[in-house]
Amino acid sequence: MLSSEREYLSFRMTAILPLLLFLPPLVSFAVDPGALWAEYPGILFHLAMLFLISRMDAPLWAKAAGFGWITLDVLAGALLINEVPADLADPIRLAGHILAGLWIVTASLVHPVAAVRIVGTIAGTWLGGYTFVATSLPDGSLGPAGVLFTVWLILLAATHRPAAPNPVRSGATGAPTT
Repeated sequence: MLSSEREYLSFRMTAILPLLLFLPPLVSFAVDPGALWAEYPGILFHLAMLFLISRMDAPLWAKAAGFGWITLDVLAGALLINEVPADLADPIRLAGHILAGLWIVTASLVHPVAAVRIVGTIAGTWLGGYTFVATSLPDGSLGPAGVLFTVWLILLAATHRPAAPNPVRSGATGAPTT
């Protein structure tokens, strides 16, 4: 049985898994822009992000924005895989990026590590803000947000320190339990 109390993936793994799945689409942006094959690992990347969104400290409304981002980006990827024109799918993805930016910035601002706060705030602002100016910017202008987001995931994985076990909850205090 699955239990909501059990930790199935470590926090570090919840940051590494989407990072690994994001690398192929990130590379495709540079070497094969618009490649359909990149949608497959892209969808898996977004699904892996569900674990990270649920684990990171953030207000519930910000987590809802993160889940909304995943929904819209998976929808956009599925549309493209099923040959729906990019003229329809791409604006859906950009709408999701507004929600992604909101979640990334908010989750970053409450993070205890300064580098995570700084990189996440810049990455989230760039990603979400890009939607509002996408039509007036040259191709490739979203690229730095992808690189910053990748660095943010690396920082999350590298700086995570597991919480010390609570001796009262684990019964390790030596005090009799009733």
